[in-house]
Amino acid sequence: MTDTNTQILLRARPVGEPTPEDFSIVTSEVPTPEEGEVLLRTQFLSLDPYMRGRMSDAPSYAAPTALGDVLPGATVAEVVESRDPSRQAGDVVLTYGGWQSYSTAPAAHTRQLDPAVAPVSTALGVLGMPGFTAYAGLTQIGRPQPGETVVVAAATGPVGATVGQIAKILGCRAVGIAGGPEKVAHLTELGFDAALDHRAPDFKEQLKAAVPDGIDVYFENVGGHVWNAVLPRLNKFARVPVCGIVAHYNDTAAPEGPDRAPGLMRHVLNKSLLIRGFIQTEFVRDHEPAFLAEAAGWLADGRLRYREDITEGLENAPAAFNRMLRGQNFGKTVIKVS
Repeated sequence: MTDTNTQILLRARPVGEPTPEDFSIVTSEVPTPEEGEVLLRTQFLSLDPYMRGRMSDAPSYAAPTALGDVLPGATVAEVVESRDPSRQAGDVVLTYGGWQSYSTAPAAHTRQLDPAVAPVSTALGVLGMPGFTAYAGLTQIGRPQPGETVVVAAATGPVGATVGQIAKILGCRAVGIAGGPEKVAHLTELGFDAALDHRAPDFKEQLKAAVPDGIDVYFENVGGHVWNAVLPRLNKFARVPVCGIVAHYNDTAAPEGPDRAPGLMRHVLNKSLLIRGFIQTEFVRDHEPAFLAEAAGWLADGRLRYREDITEGLENAPAAFNRMLRGQNFGKTVIKVS
């Protein structure tokens, strides 16, 4: 093969928001697959908030990316060469190829995609990890009952939008929180019962008016001032699945002001709150097959919709990543690589 492999490596650990100097763009030889592996040409790369944690060496649920290594990420890729009978050249698969144009992977670690079911890029969003995160966190931790109120922040993102729409499918009242009038309007298009702009000066008052009966499930993606507004509105026995706190990923110091932990614990005790962090992999074995079947059906009948924010060119991934962390994306952030 005469092509070369373009890779984006972690050059330095970011302090605050990542800068161009924290990344290196290099070229290398296209790798050769071993027995049981496939050689993959990346078509689409997923950018997700969790990647900011992998750039840090702070203790976390997963090992940090080593300096000089390719940054991790889910990819949709075409099989160029296969050394396993289960995959053929030309197949399109979901894998974890990272920020590079070519990768190799064991064929058994790839999931074949059917373009007839949905555009293959959806395997990185509504039919992929973000969609499953929404499904697992909502159904297994939130456990909403018909008629209850479900609130979700970052509600136009791939997780939040899916949370709200599934809540509606399950017979709940869905309240979405997003940043800016355009995103708020999109939530109404998606069928949310109420849509709020967290940038509005009277956001707290708007939230209070939108949840007259309180909040039964709050799906936490953000933290920050949105969480501060939500906490007093939580009902007794409310459930709070926590899958992210994107407002704090670039923090370099503890927030200023008094320690709010005692106040939080009073709410937890007095209202018998369930606050549970989770990583979607905890639920994959038992619940991913049901998710894929149900979500594909909801997509087909129009009850579940999605939006993608696609940037062309692997070299633009660092800038697109920062835009996502700032909330400047609109929908699932995807890099079109080839």
